[in-house]
This record gives sequence, C-alpha cells and structure tokens, in this order.
Amino acid sequence: MHRAAENDLERLGDEIAELSAHLDAATARLLELIRDFDRREGWGNGFLSCAHWLSWRVGLDLGAARERVRVARALGGLPLLAEALARGELSYSKIRALTRVATPETEARLLEVGRAGTAAHVEKIVRAWRKVDRQIEAETAEARHQGRSLQVYTDDDGMVVVRGRLSPEAGAVLTRALEAAREALYARARPGGFNSGEPDPPTSGQQRADALALVAETALEHGLDAAPESERYQVVVHVDAPVLADPDQSGQSALEDGIHVPAETSRRLACGATRVVMSHGADGAVLDVGRRTRTIPPALRRVLQARDQGCRFPGCGLRHAQAHHIHHWANGGLTRLENLALLCRRHHRAVHEEGYRIERDSDGALHFSTPRGWAVPEVPATPMVPPDPMEAILAANRARDVAIDGWTSCPNWLGERLDLGWAIDVLHPAANSGMGRTTGRSC
Repeated sequence: MHRAAENDLERLGDEIAELSAHLDAATARLLELIRDFDRREGWGNGFLSCAHWLSWRVGLDLGAARERVRVARALGGLPLLAEALARGELSYSKIRALTRVATPETEARLLEVGRAGTAAHVEKIVRAWRKVDRQIEAETAEARHQGRSLQVYTDDDGMVVVRGRLSPEAGAVLTRALEAAREALYARARPGGFNSGEPDPPTSGQQRADALALVAETALEHGLDAAPESERYQVVVHVDAPVLADPDQSGQSALEDGIHVPAETSRRLACGATRVVMSHGADGAVLDVGRRTRTIPPALRRVLQARDQGCRFPGCGLRHAQAHHIHHWANGGLTRLENLALLCRRHHRAVHEEGYRIERDSDGALHFSTPRGWAVPEVPATPMVPPDPMEAILAANRARDVAIDGWTSCPNWLGERLDLGWAIDVLHPAANSGMGRTTGRSC
C-alpha cells in the first residue's frame, strides 16, 4: 500500500474517532437535559415515567429509554464520570457499564478503569464487580436470616414483654400491619381519636401495643389461611346513581368504611366493576338489594384484550390494563366493544380524575387530549434538524470548550492480557474484608 493511501486511511480513522468522541460529548449534554427534565417531572403530562415519555417523544425503544434515564440519574451523583463523558474521554458504552456499580467513593478508581481499558475490559470488570456485590448481598441476607429472633416472656409485674429482631421484609410487613391496626383503632373506629373514657390520649407506644393485640386477635378470628384472591382485594364503593351519571351532582360517594372519595374516582372504579343496585326508603333503610351484575362479561373482556393489547394511551402500551367506558354506562353508554378501551391504572385515573379526554371517531381511531384540550398524538412529529446536524454538534461542543481530537477517547491499553481476579482484588472496596473473595486470576 502506498504511503499516501496509508495516510488517507489514518486520517479517515482519526475522523471516525474524533466524531465518535464528539457524539459522546453531545450525549453527555443530552443526559444532563434528561436528568433535569426527569427531576422536574416534565413527563408528568399523562405519561407513566420519563422513559415512557422518551419512548413516545424521541422514538427510543422503551428498554433503551429506561437505560438513558438510569444513566442520567446516576451521573448526577458521579461528577468525575460525568465530566469524562462530557469531554469525550469515555464512551457512552463505558459510562453505561460503570454507572451500574460506581458510587461517589469508587468512581475515581473506576474512572481509571475506563481510561485504561477497552469497552470489553470495562464490561468484564463490571460483571465481576457485580458478582462480588451479589455475593456480599447474599452473605448479608443470610446473616440477617440467621439473626432473626423473637422472645415473649412475662415480666415480674405480670406484663408480657416482646423483644425481637426481624428481617427487613418481615419487619416491613409487621410495620404496615401495625399502622393499619392503629389507624383502625384510633383514626376510624373512635371519632375522638381515642377512647373518651381515658383521661389522656394513649402514647404512640401504647397505640402500637393495642395495634399488636388487634393484629393477633384478627389473625385468630379469621384464621391463617389466605382468603381467595378475588375477596382479598375487593374494594366496595357506595355511590348514588345520580353521582355516577353526573359528577357535579351532590350525593354519597364513599368506600365501604365511610371514607369519602371524589365522584370521578367512583366513576373510574365503576368502569369495569361488578355492581349491585340497592333501593332505599325515605329514612335511608335498604328496601331491596338487586343481584350482582358484571359490567363487562368475560368473553367481551377477552376480545377487548386481544384488540387493544394493553393500555391505549399514547406512549404507554402497559399490558396490565383496565377496561374503560368511553361513554360511561351511567350516562347511557353501552358495554360494547366500540365503546370500550383498555387503560392502565395510571391513565385510567388521568382520564377520570385529571381531566384527560378520550374519543373514538367514526373510523374507530382513538384520540386523546390533555386537560387544556391539546391533542396527544400517537407518534409526535419529527423535530426540525439543521442541514448539517454533525456540524451543529461540533459547534455546540466547541462552544462548551470541549477539545476533542482523534485520540481523546483512545484507551491506555497496550495489548496486555486482562488479569480480572487481580483487578477486582485491587479495585473492589470489599476485596480485603474477606467478603465476596474472588477466585481465578485471569480471563
């Protein structure tokens, strides 16, 4: 090969490397914008998350969008890695891998890993690092499991003393159960907040003691076998028919325990729920109870699921969705396929309580609009781009004083074999603690 041809190929390689580094530097700016947009919840205009908004607005695959958001959030607490990406010194691929394990305490040494090795080296080290982390987590979890205990004994004054150590998940369950029992005893069952026969309200410790007794009594009363799923998660709402037909009407709209809920919440819950019609006398007494009817038959539900394949709100598509009456059955809407659409829990609430609208045209297409009446398109219009987008990226990087050439992102690797075991022993903070000890010395 002639020297001129070699020089031409070398220049071509330099241009590829330089342009790639500029793209990585521009990606750093993109991640900054995503982090700020996510922090300020700019995606909260009907979307489930920032990733769902990116998937809708930018056209990213949802998995790739979630990864962008994850990396953007991580870099907010990792300034050294963020600066390296912004200068084009480390590629997005390296940064994406390093942010899976980096912490403010370890990012400096992991930055050197990114500078010294290739993307393949970084991936191998990160996988080994995470393996050590999983080993440490497993050892910690096992130690917690073995350390669980509960003692119940009677003190000298006849009081029963309970003392124990629970695993985090068991402790969370107990805490929630005590909170629910305490609320049932002191926030709902007693209008004054505590037993009026007591001179002073009980302390928080006394309330928890009473709550524990209620939890135990309830378990013995109802048995320890789990109830059928359909009954365990059943929510009963009492609502007057005029309120269902028109949310602005006055009337009852409350959960079974008497807690008031907005009329639109009742309409949302009634969309696909079974219903029982009760007739009341002038004194409020129940005169007649009709049979329970299912709003959406199972066969129709299966056809609806096959047609919609999940939530129909633009940019969502969540598989677990609820049936929504476009024209509510309380207002005369028919329970027919053309009057139904699947919406996930988040967007079902958005349509009912938050003012979003959904309409179906004569062709069967659904149209969504925001509370302000702005259309929410299925696929947003492609934004205008400059005639030479790469020159715009280069100019933006230069404006931020980012100096990049063909060797900016080149690693310091000289071709030697990666000694993975030694690398983890040197890099990982737990290497000398005896936990998560690595085996094997090379790859």
